[in-house]
Amino acid sequence: QIDFDHVSFKYNAKAEKNALSDITLHIPAGATVGIIGGTGAAKTTLVQLIPRLYDATEGTVRVGGRDVRGYDVNALRDAVGIVLQKNLLFSGTIRDNLKWGDPDATDDDLWAACRAARADEFLSRMPDGLDTDLGQGGCNVSGGQKQRLCIARTLLKHPKVLIFDDSTSAVDTATEGKIRTALAELRDVTKLIIAQRITSVMHTDQIVILEDGRVHAVGTHESLLAGDPIYQEIYASQMKGGEDHGVPATEC
Repeated sequence: QIDFDHVSFKYNAKAEKNALSDITLHIPAGATVGIIGGTGAAKTTLVQLIPRLYDATEGTVRVGGRDVRGYDVNALRDAVGIVLQKNLLFSGTIRDNLKWGDPDATDDDLWAACRAARADEFLSRMPDGLDTDLGQGGCNVSGGQKQRLCIARTLLKHPKVLIFDDSTSAVDTATEGKIRTALAELRDVTKLIIAQRITSVMHTDQIVILEDGRVHAVGTHESLLAGDPIYQEIYASQMKGGEDHGVPATEC
């Protein structure tokens, strides 16, 4: 489980304003939690306190009931997997890149992670499969394909906490739905999903709305849609004209 207990944070001790102010949240072990909010709401900053990329200025962040500052920092970070919107792929083969997640992974392990991330759908069409060369920085795969490979690589770490920071933004909503279904089968992993699209978080156990570095509301899709004006406004703007059509994968 993850707990934020009256957490505030500022990037610089001399800064007049906190980036995060008085955050109190309880995330049960194994839960899937969506985090949404406008640009500058400090969504990414919030989750970066978990692996101690930053330390809280005030209050306490706990993982498994223990203050994160009490863990060995390398062990803590090894237990947290983060998939960013823009991920780095290295020159070399797909296999080489995936094994950064687990150097001892077998081919069966690699393909299982790729199936969960729905990377197998395009890998099976590549002439050399896992041994396909990615080129400089993964320049011969699309943005959506790159995101799926990075998800697979992170899954190979077998993290206890899995953070998605807008990491399916270049994937169409149908593929994103399949990835979401696969992630739901990871029962012993606590999952945090930062997203711009409501369709990315509407099926989560709870949704946290951040506004200007504060928790505006916490609830399910149904409860927030029924009673929260900010959520209603986001929903209405994204669903105008029917279903959200998602964002097409972009070529690098």
